[in-house]
Amino acid sequence: MGKFPLADRVLTRMVICRKCKARNKVGVAKCRKCGSTYMRAKRKDKRVKK
Repeated sequence: MGKFPLADRVLTRMVICRKCKARNKVGVAKCRKCGSTYMRAKRKDKRVKK
């Protein structure tokens, strides 16, 4: 993803709220911003550029 492996590890250990698109820590039960429980894991790798 990026230049630094440490930054990649931190950025990929997140979950994204599907309702308000806020970033949250892994393992949270609900969104810190809107309180929704509808979460998804952050995409791990970039899409292939053509």
